[in-house]
Amino acid sequence: MPQKITTSARSLVDAAEREIETLSLEDAMRLHGRDDVVFVDVRDIRELQRDGRIPGAFHCPRGMVEFWIDPESSYYKDVFAQDKRYVFFCGGGLRSALAAQSAQRMGLKPVAHIKGGFGAWKKANGPVEEPAPTPAKPKA
Repeated sequence: MPQKITTSARSLVDAAEREIETLSLEDAMRLHGRDDVVFVDVRDIRELQRDGRIPGAFHCPRGMVEFWIDPESSYYKDVFAQDKRYVFFCGGGLRSALAAQSAQRMGLKPVAHIKGGFGAWKKANGPVEEPAPTPAKPKA
């Protein structure tokens, strides 16, 4: 019998956005570089290598968010112990909504995510560290 999916990914994102703060690109850009804000990049490492990164952002893959936030986890990262505002982002603003919702439910606060994610940031000419060029493979 085929699976019957009853909740779409989009409805999960919409529900998350009702619980968390969604920052406009302009508001996010005004926060960038402040000492009291941590930008959290939840994209896959291959996306960072391909597309670059927001300078100073902490990379936390989406699949590790809950484990890196939880001080009881063996994967815990103390960047999440700081008394700062956490701004999550991904490629387009969907994964980061879910990550921010999860972080907020765990007790991390204040949290927000960037509408449009890194794609919108880059399109608006926000600061980006371009990826390092891939070394040429030696010819056999």
